[in-house]
Amino acid sequence: MWAFGRVSGLVSMVLLTASVLLGILARSGRPLLVIPRFSVTLLHRNISLLAVVFLVLHVAPLLLDSYARVNVVDVVVPFLGSYKPFWQGLGTVALDLVAAVVLTGVFRHRLGPRTFRTVHWLSYAMWPLALAHSVGNGTDGTSAPVVAAAVVLCVAVLAAAAWRMSAGFLETAAVRRSGGNARKGWGRP
Repeated sequence: MWAFGRVSGLVSMVLLTASVLLGILARSGRPLLVIPRFSVTLLHRNISLLAVVFLVLHVAPLLLDSYARVNVVDVVVPFLGSYKPFWQGLGTVALDLVAAVVLTGVFRHRLGPRTFRTVHWLSYAMWPLALAHSVGNGTDGTSAPVVAAAVVLCVAVLAAAAWRMSAGFLETAAVRRSGGNARKGWGRP
């Protein structure tokens, strides 16, 4: 159970990273290579759901594993675990944030776009907490492959976040109407 929980946690971390990257790309309004903009949003949603499935597959087996000694309270309330409580607590906070983002996604139409967007910003807090939990709590968290993967994931998210904060991030309606030529000064009359 422990090994399954660990592997599913690592897969979830990779999928959460892909979700963050696709979320940033979807917000930009740009296509992904040959995938149109609307499909980027659908891909973001589906990968996010798959990440949540793997997150459940990460937590559930650990609840049943006698080695991990995780109970339901540890899963919901941060920093109470018996094994590396700080690192486990970071994972619990990340899980709570994921739950908030998922719930607002499910009730998006009832909550309105402003509330959805505000809560969705928690993804930027959730991701580093989940990564820190992954490296700090895992028994193989300091192994070369896990550290290398963490560095690659960090570089990808930091680059995407820098792009997200840049002045040229959002694709404007004028650029869309002109077929991309307005940015180059070739806009249609």
